[in-house]
Order: sequence, then C-alpha cells, then structure tokens
Amino acid sequence: MSNLFELAAECLAIDSVEEKLAATKSLSQKWQCGQLSLQRTGNILPISRCGRPGRPALVPPKKLAKRGMGTPFGRATMLHAIAHIEFNAINLAWDVVQRFRTMPGQYYDDWVRVADEEAMHFSLIRDQLREYGYDYGDFDAHNGLWEMAAKTADDVLERMALVPRVLEARGLDVTPGMIAKLRQAGDNQSADILEIILRDEVGHVEIGTRWFRYCCEERGLNPDPCFIELLRGHFPDGLKGGLNMAARKKAGFSDWELAHAREAV
Repeated sequence: MSNLFELAAECLAIDSVEEKLAATKSLSQKWQCGQLSLQRTGNILPISRCGRPGRPALVPPKKLAKRGMGTPFGRATMLHAIAHIEFNAINLAWDVVQRFRTMPGQYYDDWVRVADEEAMHFSLIRDQLREYGYDYGDFDAHNGLWEMAAKTADDVLERMALVPRVLEARGLDVTPGMIAKLRQAGDNQSADILEIILRDEVGHVEIGTRWFRYCCEERGLNPDPCFIELLRGHFPDGLKGGLNMAARKKAGFSDWELAHAREAV
C-alpha cells in the first residue's frame, strides 16, 4: 500500500499547475477510499523545494499592481491575487501533511480535505480570471504565505498558529468587503465564488485552531496567551485593518484572543 506522506511530498514538489491539480484530486480520492497508509517512509521535502510554475514572478508587495475594483483590469488583478493565495494554499496543505508525521489520523483527514477544497477554489478563481482575458501567471505576486511557512517549518504548533490563524484568517477579514465591491461593480459571478471561498475558509481556519490547541495541550501550554505571544513576536507592528469578529468566532477564536488581537490591530 502506498503511503500518504510520500505521495503528499510528490504532489507538493510538482511545478505544473495542471499536474498539481490532477495529483491533488487523485491523492485526495485515494485517501478517502482508504488506499493509503500512514507508514512514515520517504524523505520530508525541504521547504525550499516547494513546486510552483515559473510564473507569476514573485516581487515585494509594494511592487504589485493596484487592485482597485472600479475597472475590469483592477478586478482581474484582484482575482489573480486570490488565485495565487489559493495555489499557495494547496501547497501549504500538502506541506503540513508530509512535514508533520506524528499527528493523529484526524489531522490528516482534515488537511487532505483542505488541499482538495483549495484546489477547487483555485480552479473557480482561475476560470473567472480567464473570463477577464487573463490567466494565472499574467501578473506579479508576492510570497508572504510561503515565507511564513519557511519560518514555521520546524514546529507544527507555530505553523498552525501563524499560517491558518493569522495569514489565512486575514481572508476572513477582507473578503466580505471584496464581495460587496464586486457586487457594486456588477460582477456577481466573482462575488458568488468569493462567497464559496469565504464559507470554506472559515472551516480551514477552524482546523488550524483545533490543531493549534491540540499541540498546546500536548505541551501543557495555555493556548490563548501562547497565540498572542506568537502573533506579537512575528507581527510586531500588529495586523492592519479590522477583524471579522463573527467569522473568527466561527473559526474557533476565543473572546480573550479576539480582545487581545484587536489591541494589536
């Protein structure tokens, strides 16, 4: 029987978008059908070996095109930015599967499902981007998500805290505003896709919350102050913009965390 870890590492290493999407679908189906073991064989793929296509070019955030949604070009750049986040999210899901190999079985159920849903999100957004006459790779992008993945490659607790619960949770905060602007611009199809993504991402952040707290319990740590300490340690200037308190509560954030996270904004 093939094992999940080796196939997840192979999927993570794929550069081609189409091949990664196909491999993600195949691997998810095999796992759901009970065709893969959790035998800990095969090497862990180094964080620097993550597979991605040659385009988009990765640049500092300040060099990215403006994403004002008042024009078709602005909406296209916004859709491209979301597609890039979703592509990275596929890789992030497979990385937490293949990298952290001593977690309970439910952990792998959760993150295989996340990988599958992120691939679906990417495909929906890319198809909509094509409606605007562009494709993934046509605009520059930044690498903030993967840079944080590299910083947390040695600790599953920090990865759960800082990627799903900080960087991906920012999507919960900003997506409702993007949906409203898209509807105002008459692009209800893109808005409908973002509604799907927002719904699913609440669940993905909740998965991060659940496994962060599991790790804290295993180590005898209080999760609330532990999270705020990590947040302030890695984001000393705080989080910019408002917080979607309702969505974050659905994603498992405690009132205490939200009160202290608000202070950091």
